Amino acid sequence: MQHLLIVAMGGALGSGMRHLVNLASLRLFGPGFPWGTLTVNIVGSLAMGLFVELLARRFGGSAELRLFVATGILGGFTTFSAFSLDVAVLYERGAVVQAALYVAACLVAAILALFLGMWLGKSLG
Repeated sequence: MQHLLIVAMGGALGSGMRHLVNLASLRLFGPGFPWGTLTVNIVGSLAMGLFVELLARRFGGSAELRLFVATGILGGFTTFSAFSLDVAVLYERGAVVQAALYVAACLVAAILALFLGMWLGKSLG
C-alpha cells in the first residue's frame, strides 16, 4: 500500500505538470497542433533517460525513489494515451499528413531524447 501511495503522489505531480504544459502550449501556439503532448513526451523521455542512468544505475536510488519519480512523476507527466487521442483528432479533422508527422516526431524524437538523457547521465556521472 505504501508503494501505491508513493506512485499516486508522484503521479499527481506529473499530471499537474503535464496540464500546465498543455495550457501554456495552447496559449502560445493555439489548438491547431498538439504541441503540449509532443513537448511532454520528448521532455519526459529525456528526463526518464537521465533519471534512470544517474539515480537508478549510478547512485543506487531506492525502490521508493524510482517508484516516485519514474512511475509516478514521469508516468503522470508523459502519456501516450493523450498522444493516441491527438492522432485520432488530427486524422478526424482530415489532417492526415500532420497526424503522420506527429506520430513520427513523437516516436523518433522521444526515443532519441531517452538515449540523449542516458548519454548525459553517463557523461555527468
